[in-house]
Amino acid sequence: MTLRYLIDENVNPIYPNQIKLKEREIFIQVVGEPGTPPKGTLDPEILCWCEENNFILVTNNRTSMPVHLAEHIAVNRHIPGIFILNQNLSVGENIEELILVALASEDGEYKDRIVYLPLP
Repeated sequence: MTLRYLIDENVNPIYPNQIKLKEREIFIQVVGEPGTPPKGTLDPEILCWCEENNFILVTNNRTSMPVHLAEHIAVNRHIPGIFILNQNLSVGENIEELILVALASEDGEYKDRIVYLPLP
């Protein structure tokens, strides 16, 4: 099973570009692209979009995202997952981790969870 990623608008554009070049099997979209939430969409709305469209959110937001996820779950909503990039890894290492996780994960494995890269 290959995961579907929604890349947050604040993530460096090199991420989706490099992932698409290295692994064409991974379905990846970026906030602001056609069919995704527009740039400037609030995080709670992005979580709803991810839930409705079955995308894992990839973000740098370590501060408020745990709060938004807790609020989302508190109203009986769910999300396929949130991956937070690691500031201590290079861009290339984060990209390789996202590719590995996408190709090796099972459906529902990250449901309602925030996962900090790299996976243990």
